[in-house]
Amino acid sequence: MKKYWKSIEEKDTNDVSVVENQKDLSHKSTIEDIVADIPYKEPASRRDFLKLCGFSITAATLAASCETPVRKTIPYLVKPEEIVPGIANYYASSLFDGGDYCSILVKTREGRPIKIEGNELSSMTKGGTSARVQASVLSLYDDARLKSPLKKGDKTTWSQVDDNIKSLLREAKDSGKKIVILSSTIISPSTKSVYNDFIKAYPNTQVVYYDAISASALLQANKLSFNEQVIPDYRFDKAAVIVSFGADFLGTWLSPIEYTKGYAKNRKLDAKKTMSRHIQFETGMSLSGSNADERIPIKPSEEGVILANLYNELAGLLNKKALENVPKTSRKLKSIAKELVATRRKSLVISNSNNVHIQLLVNAVNNLLENYNNTIDLNNPLQLKQGLDADMDTLVSDMNSGKVEALILNNVNPVYDYPQVDKFIEGLKKLKISISFSGTLDETASLVDFVCPDNHYLESWGDAEPKKGLFSLAQPTINKLFDTRSAQESLLKWTGNNISYQNYVSEYWKKSIYPLQSKAGLKKSSFKKFWIKSLQDGVFEVANLNTNKKHDFNAKDLKNAVANAVKANKQIAGSFELYFSESIALGNGKHANNPWLQELPDPITKACWDNYASISIPDAKKLGFKNGDVVVLSTKNNKKIEIPVLLQPGQAQGALSIALGFGRKSAGKVGNNVGQNVFALAEVKGGNTTNFITEVKLAKTHKNHDFALTQTHYSMEGRDIIRETTLAKYLKNPTSGNEKHEKYKGKIKSLYEARPHIGNHWGLSIDLNSCTACGNCIIACQAENNVPVVGKDEVRRRRSMHWMRVDRYYSNSVDTPEVLHLPVMCQHCDSAPCENVCPVAATTHSKDGLNNIAYNRCIGTRYCMNNCPYKVRRFNWYAYTESSKFDFNMNSDLGRMVLNPDVVVRVRGVVEKCTMCVQRIQEGTGKAKQENRELEDGEITPSCVQSCPADALIFGNMNDKNSRISKKLEDERTYHLLEEMSVLPSVAYQTKVRNQPNKLV
Repeated sequence: MKKYWKSIEEKDTNDVSVVENQKDLSHKSTIEDIVADIPYKEPASRRDFLKLCGFSITAATLAASCETPVRKTIPYLVKPEEIVPGIANYYASSLFDGGDYCSILVKTREGRPIKIEGNELSSMTKGGTSARVQASVLSLYDDARLKSPLKKGDKTTWSQVDDNIKSLLREAKDSGKKIVILSSTIISPSTKSVYNDFIKAYPNTQVVYYDAISASALLQANKLSFNEQVIPDYRFDKAAVIVSFGADFLGTWLSPIEYTKGYAKNRKLDAKKTMSRHIQFETGMSLSGSNADERIPIKPSEEGVILANLYNELAGLLNKKALENVPKTSRKLKSIAKELVATRRKSLVISNSNNVHIQLLVNAVNNLLENYNNTIDLNNPLQLKQGLDADMDTLVSDMNSGKVEALILNNVNPVYDYPQVDKFIEGLKKLKISISFSGTLDETASLVDFVCPDNHYLESWGDAEPKKGLFSLAQPTINKLFDTRSAQESLLKWTGNNISYQNYVSEYWKKSIYPLQSKAGLKKSSFKKFWIKSLQDGVFEVANLNTNKKHDFNAKDLKNAVANAVKANKQIAGSFELYFSESIALGNGKHANNPWLQELPDPITKACWDNYASISIPDAKKLGFKNGDVVVLSTKNNKKIEIPVLLQPGQAQGALSIALGFGRKSAGKVGNNVGQNVFALAEVKGGNTTNFITEVKLAKTHKNHDFALTQTHYSMEGRDIIRETTLAKYLKNPTSGNEKHEKYKGKIKSLYEARPHIGNHWGLSIDLNSCTACGNCIIACQAENNVPVVGKDEVRRRRSMHWMRVDRYYSNSVDTPEVLHLPVMCQHCDSAPCENVCPVAATTHSKDGLNNIAYNRCIGTRYCMNNCPYKVRRFNWYAYTESSKFDFNMNSDLGRMVLNPDVVVRVRGVVEKCTMCVQRIQEGTGKAKQENRELEDGEITPSCVQSCPADALIFGNMNDKNSRISKKLEDERTYHLLEEMSVLPSVAYQTKVRNQPNKLV
């Protein structure tokens, strides 16, 4: 059997129990914490004995008398017509926070948003979401949100703010100096119109787009290559071979929800025998790299030379002219080049480099492969990132030279994420007026003259055009919680226009979008009907709006690109290269105060509440580093930080990786001082902020850091819960890799009679070929089921509360490991071991196949947890609500507004786990019963299933032989975890298939 391992320690030892017991704090009770405080060198005193005795009696009393506190409710005096207590309302809207875009449906209960779902009507996101989209609802109820406008840090009123700002803006206008709106990328057509109206009122205004993690080099390269400063539409659904250079397109790069949809479509083996092939060159192990069929670790400085060599290999096969003066690389590229040529016009080569020369080489490779107008579309560009780094650098220079009089900041925080932050702060001091629309007192807002807090997006009107011709609307789903105002409305007021932004958006659509309905193939209707329909759908998409214009490739800059690639490949002995990655959870750091995201384990390292320097195993051994050793990292510019190291399989030797988005100083109580801010370590080269630096040195300290890791909690214990094969073997034998399923099939033995399932028998199917381990399902489950955040210390004690986890396993060598992800939740066994041992029958089996828990009956013996072979049950060690120790989101009235009233908030001392979202099952069956009809297949979807961007999960009735899940269960790839135990799980998995033609034998 192929050996899988979850950590370096486990790989290096055959005794799994030794690894499992390392730093195992899960067994420590509060009594043991007390005992730990007693000095054992001295005899136990009478006082210590009474201390323990008193606690034991108190604990027993609490366990016996725990009750949910009584809460009084106030009925509606005048009930709004659209609100029926106990019935959810859904509103179509859009999320765009300057980086992430998603067309969404917002679930509200009694007027408060509690859950985000994807909008299936969007042709771009197609009902998918991401972890950050799911968690965005919690930011609405963030205690750190500003409650009113501020002037010099003091509370003021909107009328005073408007009077002061209008006066100062008039002075700035008369001064002849610049008024600058420094904004994140704007994809809202109506907001751009507001900017234009502001410029008309103040003609000396300039708009500068600034993206903390930008696509500046990609935009510039396309301008040079095709005279189009755009990000193309990458069609992963059309790509037979994908070669990525550091672009984590499944996790963070550009439009991961959209790309995951297209990628997963080509990885599924339903009713077809082909799948795409994915090759990833990268420095640190990314989510995309972990899903690749072939992954090659490289240092960032190697990328340009590898690309130039790949171009020459392709040119040789296609009888084209090769690039000159290209040094040879040790990387083997011949087979990759042959695959790309064999799939010409159906391949895709991408890079996340912020170096123009690298992106020019990528363009040249794609042009050679004739991918443009096939898998790459320049006519329908993605508009999510429009900022050029050089424009920001020019602005800072102008601020310091006195050319700027006023600065208005919209959705940006350069004091935190701009590399040359000292220059920006100095320039800020020289301005006559500075204004921020930040909703919190972030690092930049705390330094400006006026803070005019913007509404949260769930309180706002708005629109978006993420791609040319694809429009979506945003509408408020709750009345404003605080005295905030939309940024657009503030700008309009300062121009003397008192129109509400709602009316402004409506008027804009009437003038500019409504006339396009004929091009969308719609019958002409009144604007009112068009507006209402667009609001209800959330999207309005114009087909064939864009031309099939051909773009000629301009190769004149290729020679210079090669020269720069060769120059960048220079090796610096005795030092490291440092690569800046983007966190799946926190992104650019804007969401650092969101506790759901802080506690979301990284899909690769399984660490949360931290960032760290990932280092290769050989480099760590050479330097004598262990996991958690704190080092001083210094750059050639004498910038230093202290950060722990984490030994990462697959990390490129000679290179480190550190995630951005951490180290906030003014985020809020949750996000402050978590990890280190490494934005300031980046350098500006060729007008762009680099995503890696060279000549980095490490010095060991005598400190050690204890990570909050979740993956060390679980081990395979030598069992084959991971099943995989190659495409070639699968085509020869569809049961390849899953032979043991046949061994156990039909040989189930149990001491108990088979349970009858009347009507429905609910089950879940998970396709390991589709699942990317993005973590979306974890946050969706947390939002739906009121799963508490427990914090870093409790995670260290193995007390994380997530109802589902996605285990990560390595195989092969530590240098080039293969990775497999395995989502695990309660398996809802028909012969559930947990049910037999509960002394109070708190866990029982339902007639439709669910393993239920009666919380008010559970007394917390935890026998069920000990008897569960899947380790999927969670124990409430503490009262996580209204507790100062767990000061996250469930101990304030504002934070608790996010709770789902359909799901009980569990009290201390009970066991909880995945319920297959039983509240949704009850709602769906009740609705069908009320309408006197049978349930339709797919009508009920648990939160994890509904939000999955890869469509990896299927939920349904296994008693219905025509249901999708029943057909999945007949698939030759289907198996169950621990089949040999005969516990009859209701969750099935499909064997992982890798497209590895080099492993035919």
